[in-house]
Amino acid sequence: MNAWLWAATVLTAALVPLLAVAVLSPPLHGLVAVEAAGVDAALTSLLFAEGTQSQSFASLALVLGVLSFVGSIAFIRFLAETQPQDGGDGP
Repeated sequence: MNAWLWAATVLTAALVPLLAVAVLSPPLHGLVAVEAAGVDAALTSLLFAEGTQSQSFASLALVLGVLSFVGSIAFIRFLAETQPQDGGDGP
């Protein structure tokens, strides 16, 4: 194993606490963990692509980075529709 694959292994291990926070915390707090996990997964794919000299994993990292952002925006819109709105009665 070369240094690229070791770095990918470390970042993969860093996904475990992020996913635990995403599952156990409230939705808005978990969204931050999901965003960080998406960046972490994209970087892991890039490191794995460099370590194995495989172009397909680099393409996967690019697609994963874009879809992670788009998925988070969609999740925010979904939460905005399901959350009760304030009536605006307070000062």
